[in-house]
Formats: sequence, C-alpha cells, structure tokens
Amino acid sequence: MNDQHEMDEPDVFDGPPRVTNADMPEPPHPVNWNLLTAHELEQEWLALNRWVDWLRRTYGLPVAVVPPFWHHHPEMVWELSALHLHWLAAYDPEQNASAPLGWHRDFADARERLRYWVTACGTRGDRDRPTRQAAWPGEDPAPTIQDFTFTDRDAEFVEFVIAQVRKRQEAEDEFYAGLDDDEAQ
Repeated sequence: MNDQHEMDEPDVFDGPPRVTNADMPEPPHPVNWNLLTAHELEQEWLALNRWVDWLRRTYGLPVAVVPPFWHHHPEMVWELSALHLHWLAAYDPEQNASAPLGWHRDFADARERLRYWVTACGTRGDRDRPTRQAAWPGEDPAPTIQDFTFTDRDAEFVEFVIAQVRKRQEAEDEFYAGLDDDEAQ
C-alpha cells in the first residue's frame, strides 16, 4: 500500500481542528456575545460550532448534554463558549502540563449544567423549542411554546447565523446612522 495514502488517512487519534494564528490572532479572551460586531459574531458562531461538533464527537456526548440546536438557547451558548475558551487556554503550548486536568474537572461540572438546561428547555435530537420563561408578577403571560422540527441541522445553523448576523448588522447600521444624524444637527 502507498505510504503517502496511509499518512493522509484520518485516524482515531486525530485531535480537534488545528488552531492557527488566523483563527486566534491574540490569546483567548472571554466572549461577550452581546457586544460583538456583526463580523465578530459570525466568526465566533462558526468557531464555536466547529468546536462543539468536535467536542460532542470526541467525547461521545449524548443529545441530553449537547443537543443539535444548542445555538438557539443562550444558556447553552454562554456555557459552551466559556468551555471552549477554557479548553483553548488549557491546551495552549505555554500552559503548564496539569492545565488539561483542570479543564476536564470543569468539563464534568459543565456537563451537569448542560444536562439541566437541556431538560429545562425541552430541546430534543429532532426538534427544538424556545426555553421556557416564567412571567413575573405584572408581566404578560409567556407565549405558548411550540416545538419546531428540522431535517437538516447544518442548513438550519447556517440560516440561524445569517439571521443573527443580519440583525446585528442592522442594529450597528441604525446606531451609526444615529451618530451621523447627531453630527448633522
């Protein structure tokens, strides 16, 4: 058999996607999803999605821990984002050798929180619904929650990101237009 062909074959010990300087121009820092520009938002969604896909496959995580539609649930986005950044820091070549053990300890805690949130929101492998919100006294009752079914998770993710980026871009455009109006006065 051709040695070159054998070298090109993926193997079970292949690691996560390689992180290059293009992916990470500076050391990892916390991501505040509320403050990202439209461009940053798109980049963060794509990077987090790649990492979550690697995570679920590498650790054999069930839907009860990381459901396909995690990106629709802010509580899961924040948790997975923090876990991703913690992983990047723990496996940084400049980190000490015991850092990955700390990550795995924290990963065990994070799995328990993710299980709780998956149970609370009711998302499943083939369908999703918004996380239930309790109305506080004086607020309108929460709307009735309906399940949504999806047949192609990846296509749905792309549509979701496009919609999120468009919404963020519209907010940025509106903000900057307001600044232009203030300067004109």
